[in-house]
Amino acid sequence: MRIYISGEMIDNPGFQRRFASTARKLDDKFKGCKIVNPANLCGVFEEGTYYEYMHICLELIKMCDTIYMMPGWEASKWAKEEYEHAKNLGLIIYKDLNL
Repeated sequence: MRIYISGEMIDNPGFQRRFASTARKLDDKFKGCKIVNPANLCGVFEEGTYYEYMHICLELIKMCDTIYMMPGWEASKWAKEEYEHAKNLGLIIYKDLNL
């Protein structure tokens, strides 16, 4: 099973650290699952536009079974798009896991 992490990134200092922490917690909770952390794209695909990142992320979501919505995701246009995409694909959606 693959779990995609969704949350607020834009105008959110320290988002990479928060996403990495969430990835570790999900890994502990769901042993044997693959965690897909989109915050890692920043180091691989530098200087991409919002739409380029969004396109990549929506494709990554298609390859997952589950999406985890980090606390505060509702404030992010990006995360809301990811949520709707995951819902339309029929993915399992986790929100309040108390990580």
